[in-house]
Amino acid sequence: MIPTAPPLEVLPRDLSHYRAGNTGIDYVHRFDSGRPGPHVLVNALTHGNEFCGMVAATQLLDRGVRPRTGTLTVSFANVAAYESFDPARPFESRQLVHNLNRIWSPAWLDGSDDSPELRRARELRPVVAAADHILDLHSTSSDVQPFWVYPKFARNAEAALAIGRPAVHLVMPRGSGTPLIQHGHHGQDEHHGVALVAECGQHFRRATSELAVDVALDFLAHFGLIEREPRARVAQQRFELLQTWVVKTPGFRFARPVIGFETFAAGELIATDGSDEIRAPCDDCTILMPTREPVVGREGVYLSRPIA
Repeated sequence: MIPTAPPLEVLPRDLSHYRAGNTGIDYVHRFDSGRPGPHVLVNALTHGNEFCGMVAATQLLDRGVRPRTGTLTVSFANVAAYESFDPARPFESRQLVHNLNRIWSPAWLDGSDDSPELRRARELRPVVAAADHILDLHSTSSDVQPFWVYPKFARNAEAALAIGRPAVHLVMPRGSGTPLIQHGHHGQDEHHGVALVAECGQHFRRATSELAVDVALDFLAHFGLIEREPRARVAQQRFELLQTWVVKTPGFRFARPVIGFETFAAGELIATDGSDEIRAPCDDCTILMPTREPVVGREGVYLSRPIA
């Protein structure tokens, strides 16, 4: 049974005003302070129905936020998917063909396949490569607590912990395709730059967009591009990604209703996928981002465990 669609507290706005930008690449805006400092990229709409990034990016531009040091780039990624949004089917505009957050490897970018997402990733390739630090703003289909997602590099953990919100972290190994935040040198041990995804809450909630704005400003302040009052530190909770289960059959089903952050004992049944059983690999196995509607070839659920 497909869950009932949530209320649409945030809807798309016309982005044509932001198309021209100033970089020669549609929907990409860059502001150089003229002073030494890092180049920070704030990216929105990697998925077309994740509106919080759109709200944060437009607010940065509409408010005239400019870096006092270094360079700020603001980009809108999958505008084509965004423009396909249908309120009657609000989850369908995530992508047109490919998941734009899984095609950032040379094999995809230099390959012969074609799609709106691949064309856009190839356009954005120099934008991502030029940034020292990246914030990629996302949201979730279920209404769960916000969380960071980042590769297992100390530089990422240090920045996310210092920024302090979201207070939950999902630390991931390589695998399940190459996301934007692992493109090129951002996926290498020796790189100095931080690259984080912020999952800011449920796609269509107003509070999700409000948090995305705050996280974007916090991120810019952390790297010295703007000034912002420091926040009180809060307790942080971290999880290590153990496995990403990709849906194999139309028969994928969870063993019980889930929305994310449910825990399972070692060996406990989490879901079935045809003849396959997905069982918890450890005690306190915590699931994240369970699929709302299983689609063969897309992620069904992330299995994780708490870490110190």
